[in-house]
Amino acid sequence: MNELPQQPYFLRALYEWCVDSGYTPHIAVRVDGRCKVPAAYVKDNQIVLNIGPHAVRNLLIDNEWVSFSARFGGVAQDIQVPVENVISVYARETGEGMAFAPAQAAAPNAQEASGASSPGEGAEPPPPKGRPTLRVVK
Repeated sequence: MNELPQQPYFLRALYEWCVDSGYTPHIAVRVDGRCKVPAAYVKDNQIVLNIGPHAVRNLLIDNEWVSFSARFGGVAQDIQVPVENVISVYARETGEGMAFAPAQAAAPNAQEASGASSPGEGAEPPPPKGRPTLRVVK
């Protein structure tokens, strides 16, 4: 059975929470070749996008893409971002929101899923270092 990714559902839910609370939803995006964003606003392969209802038109957040039209420097542009490239979604006014883990490259194979260990595996992998943080990029 194909397991659906959770990220687009969290993204849509937090977007609605921001809007319902009167906040301005923003997303931080890791930019790569699949992203269609204005290059002039990309810094360190990241861009922060205001996705509030007053800033965008035709916002669509489906299970694979975030797409909308917005003005940058007075010029209307179509934006398309893979959901897996969204680093975080948050309210501009409070900074509250959620950061997402990087997308996993592949699903575990059947041997790993069954709990069997392969030769050379003995210990659990080390836990992640530090607490997750949400950094506002402006």
